[in-house]
Amino acid sequence: MKKAVFCFLLLFSGTALFAQDVKTQPPPPEIIKFSETSHDFGKIPQGKPVTHNFTLENIGTDTLKIENVQASCGCTTPEWSQEPIPAKGKSTIKVGYNAASEGTFEKTITIYYNGGQTKQIFIKGTVWKTPDQPVPQNPGLNQF
Repeated sequence: MKKAVFCFLLLFSGTALFAQDVKTQPPPPEIIKFSETSHDFGKIPQGKPVTHNFTLENIGTDTLKIENVQASCGCTTPEWSQEPIPAKGKSTIKVGYNAASEGTFEKTITIYYNGGQTKQIFIKGTVWKTPDQPVPQNPGLNQF
């Protein structure tokens, strides 16, 4: 009986010691800085695409390589340079929104860089429905 209790205590004390040895790695240092992380287009007419350039800077000491930029839906299209950004260098990510559907929108754009690190930027706005018919003529304009 004493051996069973001893084995039981030894098993759990070893597990507790092992659990304490697990160390978490600190997050990698920030190397990418945006002049702004969100943009509000405000009110835009339906069917009129809009774009905005997000400026980023490599604030690290090593080269920054943007591997991919992915939008949360197909209505948002990011464009970026495939060239590495040197330390203290700058670049832009151009984000377009097609404004096909009326209503408010909020979209997320995820930037993947330097071996799996990520950063997110955001766009939002409201698309208003354009009239189906042309604007009626103003009879006062024809008097002159």
